[in-house]
Amino acid sequence: MDSFRILGYNQYQEMSAMSNSRISVSWTTLRHGLQMAGLLAAATAGGLLFRQLGFPETNIVLLYLLAVLLTAWMTRGYGYGVFASLLATLIFNYFFTAPYWSLSVDDPSYWITFIIMTATAFITSALTSKAKLNAQNALQREQEIKTMYALSRGLNEQIEIRQIARLAAEVLSSAFHCEVSCLCLDEKEQPAVLYAAQPCQAAQALPCDQFNSDPALNSAAPFTCLPLQNNGIQLAKLKLPAAAMTAFSESDHQLLQSLCETLTLALDRFRSAKQKIRSEEEAAQERYRSNLLRAISHDLRTPLSAIMGTSEMILDMSEEHDPRHALAQDIYQDADWLHSLVENILSLTRIQDGHLNLHLEKEAAEEIIASALEHIAKRAPQRQINVSIPPEVLMIPMDGKLIQQVLINLLDNALKHTRPQDEISLTLRREQKEAVFTVRDGGEGLAEKDLAHIFQTFYTTRTRQPDAQHGIGLGLSICESIVKAHHGSISACNRTDQRGAEFTFRLPLED
Repeated sequence: MDSFRILGYNQYQEMSAMSNSRISVSWTTLRHGLQMAGLLAAATAGGLLFRQLGFPETNIVLLYLLAVLLTAWMTRGYGYGVFASLLATLIFNYFFTAPYWSLSVDDPSYWITFIIMTATAFITSALTSKAKLNAQNALQREQEIKTMYALSRGLNEQIEIRQIARLAAEVLSSAFHCEVSCLCLDEKEQPAVLYAAQPCQAAQALPCDQFNSDPALNSAAPFTCLPLQNNGIQLAKLKLPAAAMTAFSESDHQLLQSLCETLTLALDRFRSAKQKIRSEEEAAQERYRSNLLRAISHDLRTPLSAIMGTSEMILDMSEEHDPRHALAQDIYQDADWLHSLVENILSLTRIQDGHLNLHLEKEAAEEIIASALEHIAKRAPQRQINVSIPPEVLMIPMDGKLIQQVLINLLDNALKHTRPQDEISLTLRREQKEAVFTVRDGGEGLAEKDLAHIFQTFYTTRTRQPDAQHGIGLGLSICESIVKAHHGSISACNRTDQRGAEFTFRLPLED
């Protein structure tokens, strides 16, 4: 997962925040120093009282140990406790060891007392500071765990992106005690929904265009933007005051990092679930559409075959100058076009259902071309197609019926987009270990916007003759599926030598 990036710091605000931080640190140091001095002064006053009452020096030492312990408990870190233990030893030496009111020592045994007193005070201070620090860390971890649990539990229960944005703003604003805005993006990385919240308050929905302007709810202070992204795709953006971000501790940054990652995972999971539902709906619609197409195509095939057969019989029984001959010829051609359309629809449904079974055998490419040309000749007997094949016989491992359908579809496509006088050619050549089939025409060619979509299902081009028959965009899509099933490739482009389109597909010469 990509780490979130911090953007948009304001320089003036950073300088002001640093100055306020230095003032805050100076005041804290002064306050802890006064607390330490007050405790040691109180221990000294109590020690002087104990000496007047005749108490042993052991009680006075305990007073200073208590002062050191309280100093370590009331201040932050080890430094104050260590300094208090050393200062307590010096004060005890100054006020309570002979000669009094000086730091000199007459009795050497007092050095043992000083060492033991300093060591005891130091250990007591260190243990107290450590226990206090552990308690603070435990409390902080408990709060972080509660925050993470609240966010995770809430995200698991949310099913709408609007609810996710609201929950994120509320949880983060309460965790960091500052205003937080959450802008969730849609699948096109455009703003979808914006929520902003103040600490311990319900989030408010706002117009998305307010995210990059002033802060959502109150002041005009600078803010920091945190983009949440996964695999380079932006899912959401968070906005926090820059001053609050500057004052964050290391643990605060780690908590923010964890919350951002949790929120990113939730958004990604929400988007994946939404995409899965959409895919399932599209698959169901595609299945219903395929079943409908298959049923209609099967029902149309039988009457079309009967129409073609009857019209062919009339053609054989009538003379060319007979008006019935021309009428039967038109009926046959239109029925043949419909029959070809039905066959393409059935092929499409078989391909989409995964029922396209290849029966690979080594076939002579010339025979497949001849069969395709014979079929096309029945549809357009007046059209001439130039054929060029190599002198050698190319034996290609293929399903002959399917490759014949590819050639028929390409040639039929050329017929649709050319005039009777335009050139159409079919060439076959060998390039290394591939057989290359090329169909060229002299029509209007392909528009640039059509080249990227020419093999898509149900896509039809705009460049066609006014009197051309209109297809439904299945022929080229079926060609691509069949060629790829043979581990080949197919492409389309405009001719470079003259006007017209060029379709080329390649088949491997070895299994």
